[in-house]
Amino acid sequence: MKMGANPLPIGHSPDSWRPDEMTAPESPVQLRTYGVRGRRSAIVGLGAHVPPRIVSNDELVAMGVSTSDQWIVERTGIRARRIADPGTPSFALGAKAAAQALESAGVRPDEIDVLVVSTTSPDSPMPSMACRIQNLLGAHGACAYDLLGACSGFLYALSVADAYVACGAADTVLAVGAEVMSRMIDWQERHVSVLFADGAGAAIVRAAPPGAGFTSWCLGSDGRGYDKVTVGDVETGPYATCEAAPKIDMKGPEVFRFGIDMFVRQAEALTAAAGTRVSDVDVWVPHQANRRLIEAAARRLAIPLERVVVNVDRYGNTCSASIPLALKEAVDEGRISSGDQVLMVAFGSGLTWASCLHTWP
Repeated sequence: MKMGANPLPIGHSPDSWRPDEMTAPESPVQLRTYGVRGRRSAIVGLGAHVPPRIVSNDELVAMGVSTSDQWIVERTGIRARRIADPGTPSFALGAKAAAQALESAGVRPDEIDVLVVSTTSPDSPMPSMACRIQNLLGAHGACAYDLLGACSGFLYALSVADAYVACGAADTVLAVGAEVMSRMIDWQERHVSVLFADGAGAAIVRAAPPGAGFTSWCLGSDGRGYDKVTVGDVETGPYATCEAAPKIDMKGPEVFRFGIDMFVRQAEALTAAAGTRVSDVDVWVPHQANRRLIEAAARRLAIPLERVVVNVDRYGNTCSASIPLALKEAVDEGRISSGDQVLMVAFGSGLTWASCLHTWP
């Protein structure tokens, strides 16, 4: 198929469409970065919530997963994860994290102009989770909608928040990442069941004080990797049958390599765009996909591990909730101070990637 051609011309039968005809040749993807010009925005409040139930590696083994604590720790660094009780909606976790963020920022619900929710595990096709969270918070009248960026999603939501505030369209934006990944796990598939978990995180974004805020972004995707991490049949759709909830399928080794590569390339591109160096970053907050992946990327960048926030060992991979969970924990522990350069970096299904550099207020 020629580049630029209509992939499904008029009169072409959808039944005869072949996905391989849409796959472009493999080639390196050029990362796109941009610096923030004019008005800056900043994170002024954070919130996080995880279910109380802790599931250890040994408990997974007791559930019948063909694995061991040693196997999981050696390959992922994960020792435990939080799992929601059956029937717990994603929006309930998101609302609790959002309420914390509001309290942290000293913001009333009626001051929220826009509410953007990132989720890979929505409770229903509609209404949006954002509207459910808005209702629980009492933020009536605010623009509220969801977006899907998988594990990159929270940074996508933050970029939207930054854009609203930077252009003057909004004064206060609430970004939320909320997931109940456990309902999409096949508990007999050890490569998936040992990784994913449940949780939520949130951030309030407002105009930044002088010298603080977001300074540069790197956002992108490569649909050639659409089949690397999926939920349901990617050709017929995840809701093609209703016998059971669609489950996560992942090509682990390929995603692992992609994650390391995108961590490193984004860090180099982002710091260059900001006119700084990798060594100048004070605190690194990566997507909590896998401890071994994070360690490998840190070695390639020559980053001291004490500068990298890691909590995947206790919470597992919470998808779009992982960065706000790690960020809030770092702030609560005093690891981030005013004036610190904080680099957040993520990658996910799609394939997607996102990163940003933020000078802490």
